[in-house]
Amino acid sequence: MPVQRNRPIRTDIPHSARIWNYWLGGRDYYEVDRIAGEAGVAGYPEIKVMAVQSRQFLIRAVRYLAAEAGIRQFLDIGTGLPTMQNTHEVAQWEAPESKIVYVDNDPLVLAHARALLVNTTDEGVTTYLEADFNEPELIVADARHVLNFSRPIAVMFIGVLGHARSYADVRRIVDTIMDALAPGSYLAYYDGSTDDPGYVRLCANYTKTGGVPYIPRSSDEIRGVFDGLEMVPPGVVPINHWRVDEAAANTRPASAWGGVGRKPVV
Repeated sequence: MPVQRNRPIRTDIPHSARIWNYWLGGRDYYEVDRIAGEAGVAGYPEIKVMAVQSRQFLIRAVRYLAAEAGIRQFLDIGTGLPTMQNTHEVAQWEAPESKIVYVDNDPLVLAHARALLVNTTDEGVTTYLEADFNEPELIVADARHVLNFSRPIAVMFIGVLGHARSYADVRRIVDTIMDALAPGSYLAYYDGSTDDPGYVRLCANYTKTGGVPYIPRSSDEIRGVFDGLEMVPPGVVPINHWRVDEAAANTRPASAWGGVGRKPVV
């Protein structure tokens, strides 16, 4: 079980996980989050669409990893608030024996995790760790109690590493986790991009609210996070164009890029 740090839930400043829940039509947010969310929509209406596209990318990535790549272990870092078709639900639908470890450090997220992120099959495992992605060594150490690091694991960073203090930190965090994994493991990752000035302004305005800043990255920087990995086609692309049908591939690209890469088998 995770260590309980008993940190208070801040209701006086907005939090990205709660705002994201608001944009997705959820109910797990406070008034300060609703205000920040409405301000974001007013300045960049596409953000609600991006929120849905993010969830759809997660679903497609997990389904690919479980059904096609044969992955049975998932480490979902920066989980966010539970919503529809969470990682464990998709993975255990495809492979009932799947083990999922969620990682987050927000007290509200953890409270919901205890209540809602429960196993969907008798064969599988679903649990959570209270940890900060800025301390990847601790995540690896704690996850070893549940996951077998001698077997492939899929690590997921779904739209959270924009909160890292710098791009160098992004690379350090991902590289530390991936270095600990067995060959044949996977990285599923996306972050908001600098493609759309409206989205960049939204992120800058969010910083002014007192929330933890979110820094969009260039598509080249996002692509660089996968250095050394074998990319699953179509590679690093806008998230609404990753493994979708022809009609969806012709839609306006999201201002968020990502993909799935495999650690080479030597």
